[in-house]
Amino acid sequence: IDDVLTAETWASGWLGEAWSTAAVTERKPEHQLCMQVTGRACSTPSPHALAAVDALARVAPAADISTLTETLGILAETQPLPAWHTVAAWTPTAAWRAVDVYESERVLFIDYDGPHPHTLMADIYQVGGLMIDKLALLNPGAATAWDQLREPDEAPMPLQSVPVAEVLAGLAHALRTTDMTWPRTADEDFCDHRALAWSRCRDYLPEWPEHTGLPEQRRRQLVEDFLTDIGSDDEVSRSLAELFLDYGDGYIGAGPLCWSPGEVMLLLTDWLPRKAVLDADQRNALPFVLRRWLTFALTQQGIARQWISLVVDAVDTFLPEFQDAFDDETAWGPAKQVAAALSERGIDLTDRHAVDDAIRQLNAEQLAHRLLP
Repeated sequence: IDDVLTAETWASGWLGEAWSTAAVTERKPEHQLCMQVTGRACSTPSPHALAAVDALARVAPAADISTLTETLGILAETQPLPAWHTVAAWTPTAAWRAVDVYESERVLFIDYDGPHPHTLMADIYQVGGLMIDKLALLNPGAATAWDQLREPDEAPMPLQSVPVAEVLAGLAHALRTTDMTWPRTADEDFCDHRALAWSRCRDYLPEWPEHTGLPEQRRRQLVEDFLTDIGSDDEVSRSLAELFLDYGDGYIGAGPLCWSPGEVMLLLTDWLPRKAVLDADQRNALPFVLRRWLTFALTQQGIARQWISLVVDAVDTFLPEFQDAFDDETAWGPAKQVAAALSERGIDLTDRHAVDDAIRQLNAEQLAHRLLP
């Protein structure tokens, strides 16, 4: 290999394989690989060994760079350095970001100058948690062709020029959250370019953002505005609107009103079946109220009606799966199991003291059952 970008990509793929195949108990698989390579290179030195260490040193985790650099200095006393050894770190020259109208997907482009100009691209999804779906190295200026790649019937995702530091900080944060997700992604493009992407944005990693939550006054106002919008103020509609706000405030990263088809899917097929206890009236009203809530929320966000309809249509798409999953008691979370048990006993779940007393009694009964032969 005589091209520095090719060498970095090769080393990044090596580190990515170690990272993606490591067991959950293995905390630093990349570090282990770097130590094995430096040990092998020192025991059996060769130009290939030196080149491998040199390539790793360009994209390895920050904690391993000093060891790789020291090993490189030792090997260079007797072995020739690669032609690309003296190439400096890449310089980002421009950056762009495209965000869909639902704020559920974003694509980042960073242009780099140097001996091999190129564009680093990241495709990031925010449905169910911030996570990178794809990483890729593209030809320089690839961002200019973004609009031509979008189909006419796809929701708008306009491209905007953004300061390089801001885009690299967003990439670093997305890499951090993706690294924390288990099981680790097995996407080959992501694994091959993960270490390389980290080497470009690690210095821009921001502090963890604070989740402030929806202010109570704003929350009450949204519920009242929604009930006025649908011309109804019954307790069922109010309780469901508050439930949708709970989900949006806690799980939609872009904001409680930023619904997308993917968020509707997660609400109906995962969150409600695991966490919510609905009585017969709430369950019957759910499809209608949810459709109206989605229309209300996205109208508040200024989304055009043709794109709102795609989100509303997702209700009918995932409603059958919701019906099956909601009745599957094996999928219920612990909190829902307890709430269901209290409801069966006629406990008012809005009465804090009654709930506390009932839970103490329930715990005592469960303990007694475990102690029985």
